[in-house]
Amino acid sequence: MNSELLWVLSLLLIAIVLFTTNKIRMDVVALLIIVAFVLSGTLSLNEATVGFSDPNVLLIAALFVIGEGLVRTGVAYQMGDWLVRVAGSSEVKMLVLLMICVASLGAFMSSTGVVAIFIPVVLSVAARMKTSPSRLMMPLGFAGLISGLMTLVATPPNMVVNSELVREGLPSFQFFSITPIGIAVLVAGVLYMLVVRRWLGSSEGGKQKEVYRRTFRDLIRDYQLAGRARRLAIRKGSPLIGHSLDELHLRSRYGANVVGIERWRRFRRVMVSATGGTELRERDVLLVDMSASEVDLREFCREQMLEP
Repeated sequence: MNSELLWVLSLLLIAIVLFTTNKIRMDVVALLIIVAFVLSGTLSLNEATVGFSDPNVLLIAALFVIGEGLVRTGVAYQMGDWLVRVAGSSEVKMLVLLMICVASLGAFMSSTGVVAIFIPVVLSVAARMKTSPSRLMMPLGFAGLISGLMTLVATPPNMVVNSELVREGLPSFQFFSITPIGIAVLVAGVLYMLVVRRWLGSSEGGKQKEVYRRTFRDLIRDYQLAGRARRLAIRKGSPLIGHSLDELHLRSRYGANVVGIERWRRFRRVMVSATGGTELRERDVLLVDMSASEVDLREFCREQMLEP
């Protein structure tokens, strides 16, 4: 084993350790490894950066843009709401529709992102149906994997294989060339999950330990805030970030009474107690009662960089 090979293996091991510990962002680690190759002379600058011009890299980057667009425009979340509305309280219908929705959406965006979107949906549905979440979580994961077989752009390996075919002068795949295979696998996956779901957890699991999570609707009902409360999201750069509610004096300065706070935690929003010592963070959603305030709501949002 020569020294250059040993150096490459060492960098690979360092990258794996850094990816595993997650102390440094993954994209930063990847760029640092490229810089290390160039500085050590293992690769020239052109060789190290040639990958950024590869059509597959550009296409994958574009897919992330499309996926984020589906999330920000509400399409992904609307599919989740539709799923809950149509499936009702039927576990079988929920399982079938869940796998079809996840596989369909994952055909055009990151399967990881799709699964992350549907995790809170599955948890809320399981709580409402009083069933074990594991009976729906495993079908969710299977559908995310199967989505990679639905279209050419569903997963990067498909595009890499297609690129190599083009490079060798062979006919390339069409966008829906592998879709029949994906549909067949999806049907088989749905049937399989319907059979084995009995071993994924007890259908009475939700009754053994039911945890009720309060929502903004509960607060609005309990405090009789219908028609008065406003949901305001904290944007990046807001002067509220990093300060506790006591420090901000929102009630005395603006007549704004923060009743509740929703915060992202592990792919879902959770309620946080709105006490005087609660420190606000970016992307927090505040339930604010400004019924007694003389301050214009738009002026308040503009000053504090809030998004209604």
